Amino acid sequence: MDLVTLGVQLLNAIQYGMVLFLVASGLTLVFGILGVINLAHGAFYMLGAYLAYWIAAYTGSFWIAVVAGVAIAFVVGLLLENVFIRRLYGRDHLAQVLLSFGLILVIDEIRQLLFGKDVHSVLPPEGLRGAIQLTDNLSYPVYRLAICAFCLVAAAIIYLVITRTKIGMIVRAGAENREMTRTLGINFDTVNHYVFAVGIALAALGGIVVAPVSTVYPGMGDSMLILSFVVVVLGGIGSIGGAAIGALLIGLTDTFGKVFFPSVSSVLIYVLMAAVLLWRPNGILGRREL
Repeated sequence: MDLVTLGVQLLNAIQYGMVLFLVASGLTLVFGILGVINLAHGAFYMLGAYLAYWIAAYTGSFWIAVVAGVAIAFVVGLLLENVFIRRLYGRDHLAQVLLSFGLILVIDEIRQLLFGKDVHSVLPPEGLRGAIQLTDNLSYPVYRLAICAFCLVAAAIIYLVITRTKIGMIVRAGAENREMTRTLGINFDTVNHYVFAVGIALAALGGIVVAPVSTVYPGMGDSMLILSFVVVVLGGIGSIGGAAIGALLIGLTDTFGKVFFPSVSSVLIYVLMAAVLLWRPNGILGRREL
């Protein structure tokens, strides 16, 4: 493999890992802060992709689809937390699994009623539809580079909000010791409300961003849900930094595994997870149990 091809594969791995981080960061917030296992997280990734297709087709603008799709997903998250999710706090995980599985069925049925079973495509924004010529017979799409840049900026914003703001301090404190945080006068009902909505919005944003390169199709969130849980376990539950590291490791493992070990590439991610958990049972940046 020459250096140019290696560089292309590295960019593909980073792009895949960064999109995975967007989705997994929302899942690790909901799981780590709220203690809720949300099996419907992948369905919201799919919802974001379908919103991108629908809004872009209606308005003719992908950028409007990004803003409107995230806003719609955020509002849906607020409504779901208010009506359903808050009844799960403190309950056993079986109730959470059953409710979130029911949400998967409802969302999929709504998707089928509105969009059918067809596969749809979404055009990238006008200025990002070309490709950069690397060699005589090898080029790289501009939009894929834009995904890398956009996701890196989004990751930096998430990190700064979590580590440098008062809101982030409250979220981190709740993840460490919720009862102690409550005794300090923090209203965790409000925190839970918005953390869940942000988690849903991040999942939808991942689906919106990836729609122009992966197409939009039924069930596209199923594999993303599994990989997101792997990222959360790898990085450590509730850790945004751990989610970033885990997502990049999976992106690199999946991409280069398909290049160098195609016959066993489908299991390499799980071998990686097993190896990390043998080394650090609570994840790379997971907090140790005292």
